[in-house]
Amino acid sequence: MKKNCFILIFQFAAFLPQAYSQVQQSSGSLSDLSFIQGSWVSTSKNKNIDAFWSAPTGDNIVGFVRVIKDSKAVMYELFAFEQTEKGLMALVRHFKPGLVSLEEKDKPDRYHFIKAGDGWAIFEKQGENVRVLYEERSEGEFVIALGHRQDGEWIFKDFWEFEKR
Repeated sequence: MKKNCFILIFQFAAFLPQAYSQVQQSSGSLSDLSFIQGSWVSTSKNKNIDAFWSAPTGDNIVGFVRVIKDSKAVMYELFAFEQTEKGLMALVRHFKPGLVSLEEKDKPDRYHFIKAGDGWAIFEKQGENVRVLYEERSEGEFVIALGHRQDGEWIFKDFWEFEKR
């Protein structure tokens, strides 16, 4: 009995480093988003979207989006991807022309890191059942897609399709 208990404890102890590393990986890192670095553009019939994301530096990536419709600014977004003690987080604040914030003063939209792979990362909006997928589709092209639960699965639809400038 004591021998079986010792073997069980030994196997559990051998498993701990692997389990710990998997937990650490699930917190995400800025390198998971390095593919969005640079200047991007998205165009449609009457709307142009300019976007820029900095290189990962220190504990963050910052970026902005400008949405132009019929030759007039209709919205600006300011992004910050931050590496926090709780893992990778996306912070987003939206502005109308005149830099009038759409969110409360101290309450940007917060998105918690869910998972990532080669050329993609998924975040979930705090307090809502919405996910955002950042996905590199090819060299010089990436998409921001919104996801919603449907029949127990996450279904993503492209929101903005960007090309590198």
